[in-house]
Amino acid sequence: MAVPEADLAFHGEVSLHAGSVRVRFTPQNHGPSDLADATVRLRWSKPVVEATRLPEGCLRAGVSSVLCRTGALDAGSVGRVVEVVVRVAGAPGEVGVRIDTAWSGGAVDHNPRNNRHAVLALDTGDVYYF
Repeated sequence: MAVPEADLAFHGEVSLHAGSVRVRFTPQNHGPSDLADATVRLRWSKPVVEATRLPEGCLRAGVSSVLCRTGALDAGSVGRVVEVVVRVAGAPGEVGVRIDTAWSGGAVDHNPRNNRHAVLALDTGDVYYF
């Protein structure tokens, strides 16, 4: 039995201002197989003390992480934009954010470079793209 193959990708932005971290991303499936669903993991380098705006399909998954469902992603399609805003502990001058696939809906992804990102955001309010 053949295992489905899907090339998941996540593209978006991260910003930090006064301890509030905003992560906004769009999932994509470059195919060749459709996916009924997938899960994106967001991890912060500081503990999350408040998750003020978790969209539908996202939940806390530990002290410093959140999991978000992508929903169905047909081959060659772009999913819905997901925006997560959290407050991290203290008033850090910088926060690292890691974005990756936690679950690929049972498909194999031979190109993980476009779904694993590490972003360092400085407390300037500037937007950092991935």
